[in-house]
Amino acid sequence: MRITIFILLGFFIHNPQTLFSQANNCKQETVNFLGDTIQLTVDPTMLIEYTEPVSEQSLRAFYNLVNQSNFHPVINKLMLYRMQHEMSDWLYYQLIRRTAETISPKADNYERYTLYKWFLLTKSGYDAHLALEKNQLLFYVRSDDNIYDIPLFMLNGKQYVCLNYHDFDSRSIDREKIYTANILVPEATRTFSYKIDRLPEFESGKAGIKEVGFYYGDKLFRYQLFLNPQVEKVFMNYPVVDFELYFNIPISNETYASLIPALKKDVMKMSQKNGVEYLMRFTRDAFSFQNDVEQFGKEKRLTPEQTLLYGNSDCDDRAALFFYLVKEIYNLPMIVLLYPEHVTIAVKLDKPVGEPILYRDQKFSVCETTPQGLDLGLGQLPPDLRKKAYKVVYEYDPLVHLTLH
Repeated sequence: MRITIFILLGFFIHNPQTLFSQANNCKQETVNFLGDTIQLTVDPTMLIEYTEPVSEQSLRAFYNLVNQSNFHPVINKLMLYRMQHEMSDWLYYQLIRRTAETISPKADNYERYTLYKWFLLTKSGYDAHLALEKNQLLFYVRSDDNIYDIPLFMLNGKQYVCLNYHDFDSRSIDREKIYTANILVPEATRTFSYKIDRLPEFESGKAGIKEVGFYYGDKLFRYQLFLNPQVEKVFMNYPVVDFELYFNIPISNETYASLIPALKKDVMKMSQKNGVEYLMRFTRDAFSFQNDVEQFGKEKRLTPEQTLLYGNSDCDDRAALFFYLVKEIYNLPMIVLLYPEHVTIAVKLDKPVGEPILYRDQKFSVCETTPQGLDLGLGQLPPDLRKKAYKVVYEYDPLVHLTLH
């Protein structure tokens, strides 16, 4: 029987003669995701071409076609994988990126690749919008998090954050000229969060070994870290978020097992004061200093594991690592102090050391984790900061944290 194919606004099903003649022969695609492989059943009707100039009309036409396709097996498999692995929104979006790349490679057709990302995200329930600025196709998602380094816009009192800003020179995006494509996806109501509670189980045996060392007193301490380069992929485009979010990003299991038990063993026989100072000096002296502009060309906050992975780091990266170590080993109250050009940590010890920081009627001892040219001990601030104003930008209370979890 002859099948007639109707073309809508220049769109047509990819390889129509082949696909429709084999309508029951779904394509099996393999998505490679952080060392894991996921098998997807992609119905031929889901493969839509996009060759028209970017416009609201052409975007809506693409959506209408793919929305009428048998896309449910793909969405169901992605959502099941997410549930099984307890993935955060950010990690799930990375899975969607890999899926879109498999279905429609970014290098072949950037707009089509972006459309699939948007479609998969909205059909997973997230409130995401396509937006146009000049001839650029932008992709936004609703998020209530504070994001500092990427474009956003407000719509009906809700904040939408750009997910594909890294593909453009964000300075060239005129926020006054952005307009959203009016495409209604009824199930797309969920708010996207950049909070990450856990990292995926990376493929075992793929971690590299890195040795770090530092002097405490007159003794050299060395540690062998198992670091997986997949971490870099996970956070490649992760934006600058609030201190609370990125300070609480955990490290992967393999890296954790190579470092935390060894540190616990070394501080076990020390007093609380000496143990915290030991962690401070490890963070300060075991890694080289380099600011973000020199290393990345822009501001970038590294997670604790990224700080271990890269080796070079600045003050806020080291503060995040030290925070994580103290939290895991001692679980003490802490505050994050933000100066005009510096970030450091203060810890609530059983007995304060040095000149304490008074906050909410409690005394916190400063732990300077960034090299200063001076051998600063526990409770000592760099001289140039002692009379400068600071803000407490995050307070960690173990009791509150335990209640929330």
